[in-house]
Amino acid sequence: MVQRAEQVLKEVVMAKVKMKTRRGAAKRFKATANGFKRKQAFKRHILTKKSPKRIRQLRGCVMVHVSDVASVRRMCPYI
Repeated sequence: MVQRAEQVLKEVVMAKVKMKTRRGAAKRFKATANGFKRKQAFKRHILTKKSPKRIRQLRGCVMVHVSDVASVRRMCPYI
């Protein structure tokens, strides 16, 4: 009985701790073959003073900049 308890305790101690995903980041970024894509900022409100050309150019997704890829990968280790 004591040997079994020691074995269970040893398995618990040796278990790898999973990394948690930042849920807000997981909703904002999608992984692609070449990095991560994201939506563009400045398109949510106060659109009346922005020109139609500017609003149209903010449509769609862009790739995350190379300097930010490491931090996105840390926030979302499993996507």
